[in-house]
Parts: sequence; structure tokens; C-alpha cells
Amino acid sequence: MSKNNSNKSSLRISFNSPVILGFTMICLVSLLLNVLTHGASNNLVFSVYRSSMVNPMTYIRFFGHIFGHASWEHFMGNITYILLLGPLLEEKYGKADMVMIIAVTALVTGLINFIFFPNIQLLGASGVVFAFILLSSITGFQNGKIPLTFILVAVIYIGQQVYSGIFKDNDISELTHIIGGIVGSFFGFAENKIKR
Repeated sequence: MSKNNSNKSSLRISFNSPVILGFTMICLVSLLLNVLTHGASNNLVFSVYRSSMVNPMTYIRFFGHIFGHASWEHFMGNITYILLLGPLLEEKYGKADMVMIIAVTALVTGLINFIFFPNIQLLGASGVVFAFILLSSITGFQNGKIPLTFILVAVIYIGQQVYSGIFKDNDISELTHIIGGIVGSFFGFAENKIKR
């Protein structure tokens, strides 16, 4: 009696989305550092706020703020969406484009907060989340046709953010969400235009 091992299938874990998994790990490490340092690491690296332009950390914070989170709940809320949407987008657009979307979202939201909201300390990956949400809704764009799903997501999402910004008093930066969505939309339209 001979054994045929070629028919046996084995399950393996694949490192399917290096940019998104790397981003998630950096966010997790920054949260753990924040807990261990009682908030000092978020203040130093993982949040953006008005500070001296001669301080080199100011420029690091323009990008570092997207990795910082105020609590486990804040982290889990953002990372769930990133792990859900990110791998699909990374497969479609590639590693380099995903790094660029994340970096541009970080820089634009960081600069706007730095310039226009000097007394607000901004941190978290929600701008990246909303860039991914709008980008994923536009992936079906082709031949000059705008997907109805993109229009619906944009209207519902922007409307909800404007409503929350005007009528709700909370610690959430709706402007960061809107800017992230704009970055994701811009990239999606630009990328689809290049491919046509």
C-alpha cells in the first residue's frame, strides 16, 4: 500500500499585504509605547500640533501622527477598516502606490492641522481609513463613467462628516476624515485616468 502525500493540502499563513501589515504593526507598537510612556511617545512622535519649525520632530510628526492612537478602542476602530480595505487596494494598486497614498494623506492632514488648528493635537489613522474608503468605492471607474457607488459613498460620507462637525461636540476631527477622503478620491481618479 503506497501513500500519496501529494493530494494532502496544508494550510499556511501568507504575508499577503506587506504595506498594510507593516502599517498595522507600526500602529500597534506606537500604541504600546504610548501606554508604556504614559502618553509621552504620542506627544513626542505620534501626534501633530503647532510647534517650532526649527525643531526636527515637527517634520517627523507631520507623518508620525497617523500611527498614534489615544486608546485601544481608537486603534481597533481604525485598524479594522484598514485591514478590511487595505489588502484589496494594495493588490490592485501595488505597494508603492499604497505607501504614497498613506504618506500623502499623513502630510496633507498634518500640515492642515498644523497651520489652521494650532491648539489641537491630532493623531490617529482615520484620515487614511477614509482615503481607503473613497478609493475603494472608485475602483470600478472606467471609460469616463463615475460609479454610482462612489457618488453615494461620497455624499453620505461627506454629509455625515459635515453634520458631525457642525452639530456634535466630540474629539473627532471630521476635517481629517474629509481630507483623507479627498486624497483617496483624487488618487483613484488620477490612477484610473493614467491607466486608460
